[in-house]
Amino acid sequence: MLGTALAASPARAQDGLPAGELVAGQELLYSGRFGAAQLYFAQLAQSYPREAAGRALEAAALIWWGEARDEEDFQADSIDRLLDAAVRRARLAADSATGDSMRRAALFWLGTAYGYRARQAELRGNVWKAARDAKTMRNALERALALDSTCTDCQLGLGIYEYALARAGALARLAAKLLGLGSGDATRALERLRLVSERGVLARTEARWVYANALLREGRADPALREEALRLLGALAEEFPENPVFRRAAAPVAVGP
Repeated sequence: MLGTALAASPARAQDGLPAGELVAGQELLYSGRFGAAQLYFAQLAQSYPREAAGRALEAAALIWWGEARDEEDFQADSIDRLLDAAVRRARLAADSATGDSMRRAALFWLGTAYGYRARQAELRGNVWKAARDAKTMRNALERALALDSTCTDCQLGLGIYEYALARAGALARLAAKLLGLGSGDATRALERLRLVSERGVLARTEARWVYANALLREGRADPALREEALRLLGALAEEFPENPVFRRAAAPVAVGP
């Protein structure tokens, strides 16, 4: 599952990188043009060498591409390098920020990069690394929210974090306990995901995807939630018909429960 996720107004979503340029790249990504999205974000990262967003979103494009190909290890080394670069850029930006707005943006991208790193570690079965990176993600996003409570998109990573804890397996729960990650609340997590899916800026489409999949899991015990999940997945597939990830996920809509 995926996870990119900024502030409530597009005009102030980034302080050093125009939000419109990020949205244009995301349109390529969610439309299923993963290679074009990767190239777009790579060029953006070169144009803004101090910004973490380009590297983080280039990694996101590769992650989505791998999902489309159903290859969990697709370009794994490249993704790791991109996320490491995003972490370095975001940390430097946060440390050198001259105001709360710039620091909040840097912390958002720091959390985003660590969230993707946690996802990659979990795919490889490295529960401990995934837990450590998830904790760093949470800390960064909570610091961003403390600086700016209107950072709606920050709620995506926090919602994923809390939902993962609420529904974790035994080993993951043990890691969470030993690392001091706390416990999750699925209801609260779903509310966070719903909020971003409705009001997010950069994270809105990804939140719709994550929220729908979480509802689908909850729908095993609640047919109403399953019905809502299928509706949301169908809407994504209709809006982005060339995206094979959305198309595959929406297939149950055609055949019914």
